[in-house]
Amino acid sequence: MNLVLRRTLKVSTWMLALALVALPVVAVVNGWIGNDRWPLRTLRVNDGLERVDQARLRETVLPFAQRGFFAIKLADARQAVERLPWVERADVRKRWPDVLEVVIVEHRPFARWGEDRLLSEQGRLFPVEGIELPAGLPLLHGPDARVQDVVEIYNESRALFANTGFDVRSVALDPRGSWSLHLANGTDVVVGSQEARLRLRRFARTLPQVLARNPLPLQRADLRYTNGFALTWGPREAGTANPPQTNTGNGTTT
Repeated sequence: MNLVLRRTLKVSTWMLALALVALPVVAVVNGWIGNDRWPLRTLRVNDGLERVDQARLRETVLPFAQRGFFAIKLADARQAVERLPWVERADVRKRWPDVLEVVIVEHRPFARWGEDRLLSEQGRLFPVEGIELPAGLPLLHGPDARVQDVVEIYNESRALFANTGFDVRSVALDPRGSWSLHLANGTDVVVGSQEARLRLRRFARTLPQVLARNPLPLQRADLRYTNGFALTWGPREAGTANPPQTNTGNGTTT
């Protein structure tokens, strides 16, 4: 019995000694003690940021930095930074003895997507909440799974209409697969769901001639015809003669 007791006491003594050694380490790592001895005093952010609010960035990382060099949870800090407006992704690192380093890659806006999101140049959608929208962005709309298709039609349409002097301000793809555009001169273009690229090429090629023959503003072009399109002209200005009627292919002019 005495032998068993001595062994038990010996084991208990070793466990107590290990605990006394390990406890301070655990306390430092978890931030229970030592925060004032190993504080993170310097925030280092990569150059070249254009849109991330650095004051808000500091407010975001401060609670994590206050835990100290050994206790800061870098993954949690990174996730908090990535929730800030304009942040596409971030990396948070610590540098001995007192530096917290944040590397941010910003979203580069390409277009508005619907009413409440932006589309980045990297093809990612992100919310507009807390963001001052840049001026001049085109408006794109469609199912999220068709982002690439919408961007392709937008880019191709801009190239097609470049010769007309009218930029493409919006492209939409509705749930039925029908395309529509809005040009910078105010013209709405209804393309439809069939042969969208062919119809756009045909209309863009003809548009300068059509506009030259009619002084009225072109309000709407319906391209959903086999060999032509229907045009709707705006109201005639005071003193302007009646414009000639124009038939384009098998379409009609109103």
